Amino acid sequence: MRLRSSLFACCGLLVLLFGMALFLRGFFPAPVKSFGSAKAKLSGIPEEPVQGLTSNWTKPPSPLFGRVVIMLVDALREDFVFGPKGRQFMPHTRYLVERGSSHSFIAKAWPPTVTMPRIKAMMTGRIPGFIDVIMNLNSPTLLEDNLIWQAKFAGKRILFYGDDTWIRLFPNHFVEHDGTTSFFVSDYTEVDENVTRHLDTILKRNDWDLLILHYLGLDHIGHLAGPNSHLIGPKLSEMDNIVQKIHVELLSKEGETSLPSLLILCGDHGMSDTGSHGGSSNHEVNTPLVFLSPAFRKKDSFTVSEHVEQTDLTSTLALGFGLPIPRNNLGRLILTVLEERPLRERLRYLHLNGYQLSKLVQESIPAYEKDAGYKLFGIAQKSHGSWIKLYLEGNTSETLENLGKKVLRQYMDALKLMSSSLSKIVAQYDMYSMIVGTIIVVEVIFLLIVSTPEALGSTAEFEVPVSSPFYSLLFYLLCLMFAAIHVVVCTSMKTSCYFCNVSWLLVATVIVLIAAVQCVLLSTLWKRCTNGKPQHKSCATLDSSWSELDLLLLLGTFGHTLSLGSSSFIEEEHQTWYFLINTLLLVFFQDVCRKYFAASDPKGKPKQSRNPEDIYCNEQQTTIHGLLGASYCDQKDDKSKVYLRSGGSCEKWLALSSPWVVLVFCRVLRCLNQTGIQWAHEPDFGHWLTSSSHRIELSILTAIFLFLIFILVQRTCSSVSKAALALGLVGIYCYRAAVGNVTFPWKPEKHDISKGITEARFVYVFILGILFTGVKDLLKSAVAFPDTTTNCRGLWEMYNGLVLLAALLLRPHNLPVLLFILVVQMILTRFIWRILDYDAAQITIIYYWFSQVSFYFQGNSNSIATVDISAGFVGFENYVELPAVFLTLFSTYIGPLLWAVHLICYMSSERSRYCSASVGHSCYCFVLLRAIPASAYIILVTSLRYHLFVWSVFSPKLLYEGMHTLVTAAACVMFTAMDQKRMITILKN
Repeated sequence: MRLRSSLFACCGLLVLLFGMALFLRGFFPAPVKSFGSAKAKLSGIPEEPVQGLTSNWTKPPSPLFGRVVIMLVDALREDFVFGPKGRQFMPHTRYLVERGSSHSFIAKAWPPTVTMPRIKAMMTGRIPGFIDVIMNLNSPTLLEDNLIWQAKFAGKRILFYGDDTWIRLFPNHFVEHDGTTSFFVSDYTEVDENVTRHLDTILKRNDWDLLILHYLGLDHIGHLAGPNSHLIGPKLSEMDNIVQKIHVELLSKEGETSLPSLLILCGDHGMSDTGSHGGSSNHEVNTPLVFLSPAFRKKDSFTVSEHVEQTDLTSTLALGFGLPIPRNNLGRLILTVLEERPLRERLRYLHLNGYQLSKLVQESIPAYEKDAGYKLFGIAQKSHGSWIKLYLEGNTSETLENLGKKVLRQYMDALKLMSSSLSKIVAQYDMYSMIVGTIIVVEVIFLLIVSTPEALGSTAEFEVPVSSPFYSLLFYLLCLMFAAIHVVVCTSMKTSCYFCNVSWLLVATVIVLIAAVQCVLLSTLWKRCTNGKPQHKSCATLDSSWSELDLLLLLGTFGHTLSLGSSSFIEEEHQTWYFLINTLLLVFFQDVCRKYFAASDPKGKPKQSRNPEDIYCNEQQTTIHGLLGASYCDQKDDKSKVYLRSGGSCEKWLALSSPWVVLVFCRVLRCLNQTGIQWAHEPDFGHWLTSSSHRIELSILTAIFLFLIFILVQRTCSSVSKAALALGLVGIYCYRAAVGNVTFPWKPEKHDISKGITEARFVYVFILGILFTGVKDLLKSAVAFPDTTTNCRGLWEMYNGLVLLAALLLRPHNLPVLLFILVVQMILTRFIWRILDYDAAQITIIYYWFSQVSFYFQGNSNSIATVDISAGFVGFENYVELPAVFLTLFSTYIGPLLWAVHLICYMSSERSRYCSASVGHSCYCFVLLRAIPASAYIILVTSLRYHLFVWSVFSPKLLYEGMHTLVTAAACVMFTAMDQKRMITILKN
């Protein structure tokens, strides 16, 4: 079968994407032990260990607290309470921490630091799997043993108000509840008022035992404006007033109950310096955990808070409430909370926690007898029994006290070791699904690499042996072999496997796909070996010499791929791209100098007679060059040619200076957003702009940037689209003013802040109008009037609509990144490409590099924390899943998408400059640039799956690779459509 290289590459990328999806499903693991609906019971609690005597403590321990209030403030960083902001904005809470009856801790949350996994961790004591970061969007019912179920089973009356994630996780568990949506991040006022409005009534009632409050406003402010926003202080003060109200009301009712009350102030996760979360930086994983109760002694002085695990809350709260510890709990009892209790009670609670962990060790670790923590727990139990014997005999000597302290230390050490052992095996990989996905990915990438010479040939089409494998014996033998392997693996596996549980139709399809791709690969290799080199050379060049640019692009691309094997290079990947793009710009300057001043072109050949300042093009392209704004076309006497004059020496110096202009842009944008891990905490220009004291400066710069964006984009717009673009950019400023990011010149003081729904929808109207104009022109050129000019105009209209959408979704301080993209694209098309004879493959690689550096200039990184989810709610009253996902994905990959679409527009417009195969070459190279690092990373991450940083570094990067490949696949579909249409037009003509 003869295929265009663009169609072949697009199909290959889609198959590779399917393989990646299967690999991701196997890589992100499920819990190693799933006890389903099995729950811990009071009847299963062991008796107090004793040697030779009968203990008088045979029943489960009594509760330590009566009514408990859990006040969870979403994204509450520990420094918001224990740091300077806590002292300034939360004075009452800070006083209770320093001088009140309290115990305060810094609780560490395991990544991923998003809400649903953290709620699971606090209620079950288990470390959730990394896949929970995706399930966070649609939380399923929690079936495993947890505190909420235990409390309900024990007859406790539970009330809940706040984030509706709790209601989805624990349906039918609350006697009263009122949920608020956690995904509408533009609302940070009503979402908390809807919780607080219940307090006055609830706190006066005595018909409840556990009250849970989950406040979302602080998290929403972080997503909207970051931790340094002027909105943070008032929100912390609001939370402080609520703590004071609850604490005072609980104290006023102390005489009415036999047991003291307990108020717990905590955060589910922290907040990064950009206002997001999901990663593993200190500000994201460190949260405050404050226990307030009259049962505690008042403090004389404030000491640095002790560090605990967030999962430690589970066992502490269960024992404090007189409940069994949840069966899957990995947490340890926070002994400081029980320091006022007698030694016998503390030993009893430690024994119960140790017994629960030892049972989990027995069920999870095959050689549990050799586990150091398990053995130490056995020793501690015997020592505990000896202490109980002395205690019951009435011994009051110093020996009893010393032995008790020794047992206490033994229990604490045993709990620490067992918890650590269980944490290391918290999840397992679905290796079979991973292997099948890897096989598909490896086969596709090898097939793409082997087919590269033919795909980049002069016709951009080649013979693919698709039908022959289906008639070969090898294909059927491979199908039988893979089917047999599948049956053997699935019948012998002791653990759950996704690929073994799918339908046989899907399994058969995958087996046929793997066998067919393997046969095509072998046929292509055999053809290459027998026929030698490809017959058709590339239309882009007639020689095989390598220029400095070729070497840089090749070594840079493969060097970056190899760097993905290092966790440090992944964390600081932006530094790799900054270095590569700076080097590329220096090569640009060298080639321009060589073009004007040396006697050879960039590839070292003698200068051609073609003057870079005198360029000819077909008369048909006059309108297209006008659209690009590259120069003007004057029609000569010969009406088959159009002569482009480029301005003589003026343009020469503009071309010589253009690489340095871009280099200066790059250096400035590096200071805009500190990204990565090592220097993410350092101050940057973006933080300076977004601070409340510099809102006027940000407003002025935003207006200037929007005006410059209009100047750059309007060149390729029709008259109607120009008006829509201008009104849309004005609407963007109004939207940002409405949500409080910028101010109006006539209202410099503070004004009422809204959600900006009307303003954003006003902009959406113009975006859709421009996109509709582009689609109309594309359909017109494809169906009614096959005209290349109309087709190009439609593509540029589509591009302009996407630019307007990008300007709406980007935060105001990030508008320079969009301006950078537009300026560099103008410089490349007006100066660099016109002067230097780069072929389509080289231009595609250069575009890809600029797309990557734009991604990091925007402030993105390989941490989930840098994903700006607030973009998914621009213009929406409520959470709507599909638009929210699309807008979030688009805002994250604005750089790669705009560069890819611009490449399509440029290649389709410059038909006279490049051969008919240029679009196919660009598409094929674009696919290779995405497929090579993605495939290599899958192999690398498989080999590093037990690395110390697999969940904090390698796993987030794997998700980014998958989403980037999906975005590239969408761009490739556009490439393929344009290439197919172009060939049809050529054949018709």
